[in-house]
Amino acid sequence: MRYLKFLLLLVAFSTVFLTACNTVGEEGEENKEENTDQGGKLLEPKELADVFLNGDYEKVYSQTSKTFQGEVPFKQFQELGKEFNKDVAKYILQSELPYGNGAKQYVWIDDSGSKGMMAIFDEDDIIHGLQVMPLTLYPETDNIYTETIFDFPFQDKWFVFWGGTNSLVNYHYAYENQRYAYDFVIMNEYSSYEGDPTLNESYYAFGKEYLVPADGTVVQVENSVKDNEPVGRMNQKQPLGNYVILDHGNKEFSYLAHFKYQSIVVKEGDKVKKGDLLGLVGNSGNSSEPHIHFHVADSPDPMTSKSIKINFDREDKFIQGDFVD
Repeated sequence: MRYLKFLLLLVAFSTVFLTACNTVGEEGEENKEENTDQGGKLLEPKELADVFLNGDYEKVYSQTSKTFQGEVPFKQFQELGKEFNKDVAKYILQSELPYGNGAKQYVWIDDSGSKGMMAIFDEDDIIHGLQVMPLTLYPETDNIYTETIFDFPFQDKWFVFWGGTNSLVNYHYAYENQRYAYDFVIMNEYSSYEGDPTLNESYYAFGKEYLVPADGTVVQVENSVKDNEPVGRMNQKQPLGNYVILDHGNKEFSYLAHFKYQSIVVKEGDKVKKGDLLGLVGNSGNSSEPHIHFHVADSPDPMTSKSIKINFDREDKFIQGDFVD
């Protein structure tokens, strides 16, 4: 899971990944003032995709940060834009993701679903990063859902930080064993924490109840992995951290990961019902902050299993940037 407080330090590439390496701050204010002095009106973030598709590359480029412009020449920007926009009829806004300090990420895909665009705007609407990329699709599994009907593994309102069927809104999508996974956090006023960001206890999700999403049998449990401290340090040797795997029948196994150290209250062989307590939300394993990781796969082997799209007990579809409860 991407570190929520991390404001995406960006690096310029020579192909279709256009970014710049800087943090959002004074530079954005300077760019805004320059644009205003020149009589230009800043485009609204949601307008970017349409302006880009219409070929007004100078308008978009003039709103990028000085660092971006120093690393990506306008000619290169224009050439890549023209090439990428070929055969695109329109871009559709997919998600909006707050980063803190007023910055926000926007993601669009084209009408075919084969091309995507991501942009980072600061609070002054200056563009600090712009990524355009082809998207790999998996239509053979994107429309296959679990036979089991699932609820969310939590109570109250949570925020979808990663989720969806392309790699811009869901980094899991690139990996067959967790392609349809979700990462959930609790957000309050565009932040997932209050206080010292290095402490797990500062995060709204830490210590919340982690619930059974559907009736099943506990087949695997790990409860001895310590939570990552300070927040931001990740345990890649034990990627799931503390976890529970449930067998729901029909060769459907739910994976619930990153529990709080020694908080899991079930054991292998237990029969559990939807809504039962499994443990508490933590920050163990390959986790950048306290959150819930939830996916369903066709076997209890995390390395060789194949992820299955989750059939939730509601009609509403949701992806990165949505609140769910």
